Amino acid sequence: MLNRTRRLRKTENIRRLVRENSLSVNDLIYPLFIEEGENIETEIPSMPGIKRFSLDTLHKELDEVVDLKIPAVLLFGIPANKDCEGTETWNDDGIMQQAIRYIKKNYPSLYVITDVCFCEYTDHGHCGIIHDNDVDNDETLVNLAKQVISHAKAGVDMVAPSGMMDGTIQTIREALDNTGFYQIPIMGYSVKYASAFYGPFRDAADSAPSFGDRRTYQMDPSNRDEGLREATFDDEEGADILMVKPALSYLDIIRDLKNNFDRPIACYNVSGEYAMVKAAAEKGWIDGERVMMESLLSMKRAGADIIITYFAKEVAKLLKDQ
Repeated sequence: MLNRTRRLRKTENIRRLVRENSLSVNDLIYPLFIEEGENIETEIPSMPGIKRFSLDTLHKELDEVVDLKIPAVLLFGIPANKDCEGTETWNDDGIMQQAIRYIKKNYPSLYVITDVCFCEYTDHGHCGIIHDNDVDNDETLVNLAKQVISHAKAGVDMVAPSGMMDGTIQTIREALDNTGFYQIPIMGYSVKYASAFYGPFRDAADSAPSFGDRRTYQMDPSNRDEGLREATFDDEEGADILMVKPALSYLDIIRDLKNNFDRPIACYNVSGEYAMVKAAAEKGWIDGERVMMESLLSMKRAGADIIITYFAKEVAKLLKDQ
């Protein structure tokens, strides 16, 4: 007997009925870049459609995010002043802390997640305190604790530490619990690779390192098994959500985490992945909308429960129209 698998592809309705995976607005987190200053609404050239906002212009973007029913935003702060330690990260009146309070007051339904790192706040662009031309892991942990407590006091809903310091999750969990913020969850950047796909983000956040690179603390793209070890540490230390970053070139890692951990799995559809689709679509070489949806669907199919993506508004509009 000939196996006729095409029978279940004949019409759109049967394809819908047997569809194994689908995208929903409920899957999406939208990153936002918030710059200290006034009257700032600056498009990022390498990320068409994505802008930096100051607090006085941010309402335009947030109104749209809420109207599209995107459930959460991930905040990145860009301070006016940087120093060697990134001390603005734990300034209770810093740009991130102001943004948290502003959003929670004016958009209370929106779930606010903060990037917890130092690269946007240090004058050298690395993710912590520098000793001997490298990031000092344990000294940086001390400052991470200060940063998350400051975010918690401002009213953040979740923190997402992205620096890949050993012991990050344990340090942050203890800091939050010991100051009464035990209810705040942690989304660990559990498997974060030293990737070339981050280039446009560094333009967006002014976070390019002034010397060297981040390969001593972010993972080697060649390694798969190491990702499971990293995720295991975060799981044991108390991460509530495990993330893989980047997403599209690391779908095998997303599936590894989905198969091995009983926690929500997130992935970050990073700036380079976004920029490539936008650039090729602008040239007319691809159908940008279809490639966008197919790429994000591949992340869901690999096992991601949550997708952090700069496409969030476009996807939400498309799903709303459908």
